[in-house]
Amino acid sequence: MAQPTPSRARICPTCDGFSSVAITLGGRDAHGHLRTITAHCPACHGTGTAGRARRQEVNA
Repeated sequence: MAQPTPSRARICPTCDGFSSVAITLGGRDAHGHLRTITAHCPACHGTGTAGRARRQEVNA
Protein backbone atom coordinates (compact mmCIF):
# COMPACT_ATOMS: atom_id res chain seq x y z
CA MET A 1 0.00 0.00 0.00
CA ALA A 2 1.36 3.41 -0.93
CA GLN A 3 2.16 5.85 1.83
CA PRO A 4 0.76 9.37 1.54
CA THR A 5 3.34 12.06 0.95
CA PRO A 6 3.26 14.77 3.63
CA SER A 7 2.40 18.18 2.28
CA ARG A 8 5.32 20.59 1.99
CA ALA A 9 5.30 23.83 3.93
CA ARG A 10 3.98 26.78 1.97
CA ILE A 11 6.56 29.47 1.21
CA CYS A 12 5.66 32.94 2.42
CA PRO A 13 4.52 35.02 -0.60
CA THR A 14 5.80 38.24 0.96
CA CYS A 15 9.45 37.27 1.47
CA ASP A 16 9.62 34.29 -0.93
CA GLY A 17 11.18 32.13 1.80
CA PHE A 18 14.01 34.56 2.64
CA SER A 19 12.57 35.46 6.03
CA SER A 20 15.59 37.09 7.69
CA VAL A 21 18.19 39.39 6.21
CA ALA A 22 21.28 41.13 7.55
CA ILE A 23 21.46 44.84 6.70
CA THR A 24 24.73 46.73 6.96
CA LEU A 25 24.66 50.04 8.78
CA GLY A 26 27.43 51.53 6.66
CA GLY A 27 30.52 51.47 8.78
CA ARG A 28 32.79 49.46 10.99
CA ASP A 29 33.23 49.45 14.74
CA ALA A 30 36.48 50.02 16.64
CA HIS A 31 37.49 46.36 16.15
CA GLY A 32 36.98 46.51 12.38
CA HIS A 33 33.78 44.44 12.33
CA LEU A 34 31.02 45.38 9.93
CA ARG A 35 27.99 46.64 11.84
CA THR A 36 24.78 44.85 10.83
CA ILE A 37 21.21 44.47 12.03
CA THR A 38 18.81 41.60 11.39
CA ALA A 39 15.39 42.26 9.87
CA HIS A 40 12.59 39.69 9.81
CA CYS A 41 9.65 39.44 7.42
CA PRO A 42 6.59 41.09 9.03
CA ALA A 43 4.17 38.64 7.39
CA CYS A 44 5.70 35.33 8.55
CA HIS A 45 7.68 36.68 11.56
CA GLY A 46 10.95 35.16 10.36
CA THR A 47 9.77 31.60 9.73
CA GLY A 48 9.73 31.72 5.91
CA THR A 49 6.50 29.76 5.69
CA ALA A 50 2.94 30.92 5.30
CA GLY A 51 0.14 29.57 7.43
CA ARG A 52 -2.62 27.54 5.92
CA ALA A 53 -5.36 29.65 4.40
CA ARG A 54 -8.59 29.35 6.30
CA ARG A 55 -11.57 28.29 4.29
CA GLN A 56 -14.66 30.27 5.02
CA GLU A 57 -17.83 28.29 4.69
CA VAL A 58 -20.85 30.03 3.26
CA ASN A 59 -24.25 29.01 4.59
CA ALA A 60 -26.69 29.00 1.72
